[in-house]
Amino acid sequence: MEEEIKEEFKKSGFSLDDEEEVLQKCLTFCINYNLKPSDLVSSWEVYYLNRQLDESTVRNAEMDGFLLHLQNEQKEAVVKEEPNLYIYSSKDVDMILNYDEEDMKEEVPGTPTDKSLKLNSEPFNSPPKSYGNGYSSGKPSKLVTPFGRRTDKFVVKFNINSLPVVENNDGEHDHGNLEDEIIKRAQPCKRCSLMVHRLGPEPGCRFMYDKIEDRFNALENRIRKHATALFASGLYEEPMDPTVASQRNIFAVGMICCDGEGRLNEKSIMLQSSVEHSGGCNVRLELHNLKQFSVFPGQIVGIEGQNPSGHCLIASKLVDSVPLSTTVAVNQHPTKKQALDLVVESTDSSYVQKEISALIASGPFTTTDNLFFEPLAELLAYAGRKLPQLLVLMGPFVDSEHPEVKKGAVDRSFDELFCQEILRRLQDHVEYAGSNVRVILVPSIRDAQHDFVFPQPAFDIHLPNLEHQITGLTNPGIFEANQVKVGCCTVDILKQISGEEMSRNPTDGTPSDRMSRLANHIVSQRSFYPLYPPAEDVPLDFSLAPEALHITSIPDILILPSDMKYFIKVLTLGEGEEQRKCICINPGRLAKGEGGGTFAELNYQGSPDKMNASIIGI
Repeated sequence: MEEEIKEEFKKSGFSLDDEEEVLQKCLTFCINYNLKPSDLVSSWEVYYLNRQLDESTVRNAEMDGFLLHLQNEQKEAVVKEEPNLYIYSSKDVDMILNYDEEDMKEEVPGTPTDKSLKLNSEPFNSPPKSYGNGYSSGKPSKLVTPFGRRTDKFVVKFNINSLPVVENNDGEHDHGNLEDEIIKRAQPCKRCSLMVHRLGPEPGCRFMYDKIEDRFNALENRIRKHATALFASGLYEEPMDPTVASQRNIFAVGMICCDGEGRLNEKSIMLQSSVEHSGGCNVRLELHNLKQFSVFPGQIVGIEGQNPSGHCLIASKLVDSVPLSTTVAVNQHPTKKQALDLVVESTDSSYVQKEISALIASGPFTTTDNLFFEPLAELLAYAGRKLPQLLVLMGPFVDSEHPEVKKGAVDRSFDELFCQEILRRLQDHVEYAGSNVRVILVPSIRDAQHDFVFPQPAFDIHLPNLEHQITGLTNPGIFEANQVKVGCCTVDILKQISGEEMSRNPTDGTPSDRMSRLANHIVSQRSFYPLYPPAEDVPLDFSLAPEALHITSIPDILILPSDMKYFIKVLTLGEGEEQRKCICINPGRLAKGEGGGTFAELNYQGSPDKMNASIIGI
């Protein structure tokens, strides 16, 4: 039979590398799966085309991936005959063997009492990977890295659980059905609808053509939109010129700026109004009469106050957000908006229930001491157990700040590194998890293999048969899954605003949540990047779709990865009947130095009052 297999490969134009090993494994596959040599080679051709392998050589390094492909083919064939049948795999068996009674107790829904909860005592090890030019290179089996030697694995660092607790009527666990309970939780998820809002630049766009005129127009439009919205709300007067001397109270709208190159302080705050109201002139702003405020350069605010001398506007009230009722009224003309919001629907939208389960992780996806991408491998193995509907991965994927990338010690191109270490792992994950699982990839300006510009186009991904499972999103970007609106931005805007912000807390002892305040600025300003001038390392280009930075409506979930400490915050916007809530998530970094970082797990059921959200240390 080995000779027959060899002949079939030659007939199809394939040569064998490490012939003895490859034929021995192929013979095993034929016996185990009751395949003829011709059937085996046909399956290899499908695998070869899906993986977009460059050479027509059957390599031993590809056998592990090919085995997974054969297993999936067998499983799909059985499921077609009996759709209600669940196929147990080696991963299910490992999960049962490694499962402890303590884990079941700790995973019962409820608010954790300890600072951290351990999910599993054993690591979620992924299937063994080969090291070579073919299927993604895992670490050599004999090499133990600092990441591999870590002790705290999959520990809950923070949790918000507002889902109702399902009580057991018997009051006890049925230990005899433990395996059934585990497999029940690992059942394939329901496929979610997905709509991607294409507001950013397209792949392959030209950049570095930013002009002063583009910047001026973008800032002027922001000021005018806020002024129109505040006046349309009926709560404030028509904005006036803040630079004109007047003894009476006036209302002005403008942008906070600094009169020098340093940080804001009480003597350096300026208010720059629009060309329409003041010809673009600015005036010094005095905030000493306010009990509390939080301002930063680029923030658009409304100011009530007096300017008796014409040189200084003394504020009595500061308005830093737009009333929710006016957001729809001041949006662009419907036809123009429709032309900009090119919404691409990639699946059926028959599933209208506003529920979603997701894992959210932000790069780097490998530790600083190697390029084995161990944290990513363990995250995908964890996702293979939990089977969420969405896996949201946010860059950097090939981090330009990684020591080996920085010093040019990588023996592959950055595109090859991305394809072999990221995309192929994701291919294996979706092939194993099934057609209902979706992956969203969001680039970062730190991605060495992608355009260094912000706003940033989506990854140009071409994966046969997987276009509707692995989707690229612009940075920043917005998508809707099961009608749950999610906004993402990988630029560390929270850290950058934190470094430029000047604030005064109330003196009555009211506690101030700094992280919520920083996140609230993004939503209040209706902009993914309200800071101006931008940070030195942000290539902000206003010539590329400036509307990509604009948040047209409040998202249900806002994902803002940051180097600052991970958090999950429920932001409350507006008052009374207009009140809206938005969940803001900073999942942290999946890899930190030579060790593991954190990621977020979310089970959202229609509102922030019905969700289970956790930050988990990998």
